Amino acid sequence: MSDESLKRIAEALERLAPAPVAAPDFGAAEAFVWHVAPDRLEPVAKVARVGLPLLVGIDRARDTLLANTRQFAKGHPANNALLWGARGMGKSSLVKAIHAEVLGEGLALKIVELSREDLPTVSRLLAHLRGAPEHRFILFCDDLSFSHDDQHYKSLKAVLDGGIEGRPENVLFYATSNRRHLMPRDMIENERSTAISPSEATEEKVSLSDRFGLWLGFHPCSQDDYLAMIRGYCDAAGIAISDADLRAEAIEWQATRGARSGRVAWQYFTDLAGRRGVTL
Repeated sequence: MSDESLKRIAEALERLAPAPVAAPDFGAAEAFVWHVAPDRLEPVAKVARVGLPLLVGIDRARDTLLANTRQFAKGHPANNALLWGARGMGKSSLVKAIHAEVLGEGLALKIVELSREDLPTVSRLLAHLRGAPEHRFILFCDDLSFSHDDQHYKSLKAVLDGGIEGRPENVLFYATSNRRHLMPRDMIENERSTAISPSEATEEKVSLSDRFGLWLGFHPCSQDDYLAMIRGYCDAAGIAISDADLRAEAIEWQATRGARSGRVAWQYFTDLAGRRGVTL
């Protein structure tokens, strides 16, 4: 093959090769979302969140996570955190509210949201974050769980343990899940009952949650907490409603939903604000 042919082939391969990913501009925002194909960190101009004082009934989790986040933002050692438990009880809202609280204290901290489906690309994301040691990042994965044949949990270890390089010192990982062990209970029991060595068969998967230094449990709220949440939303939005009317309407709303949680409280409040013509 002639030199000219080789040159044309090389030029064609260069045109087909993807352009190098530009270094992210971390000064563009305080929050980012990781996207792939192509890889990029998309800045978020306005984060959808509620104020920390409006999160009722989760005081212990709030205080623990706030202290851990504040330590990390100050450059001190801190733990990865798994927020697990009942649906709609403010797990993801707490992470976003605490980020805002820490920023309000004058501490510099970025938050990067990573979807569970993109966990296999986490090593590429960590390379970007490791390359910006002047910033500190909360890497946040909402609604994290794994199915029977899901191998994404192996990618998660790169975040929690960091492999041979170790997790970047400027990165902390927060995840929310309805499951404490991140795996379906029937899968864990099935592995134990059918494996030659039951303890070894399940250890790798069950121990995944052990790699989180903080486990923060969220449990179904009481009726008093449910009503207190709605009262807090009403007071913050300037909506006047008597305790008797609020109680009657909110309990009826809860009954139609068949559940009581922070999410249901917010949905009732949204309906109430709409009926009153109040813009949120």
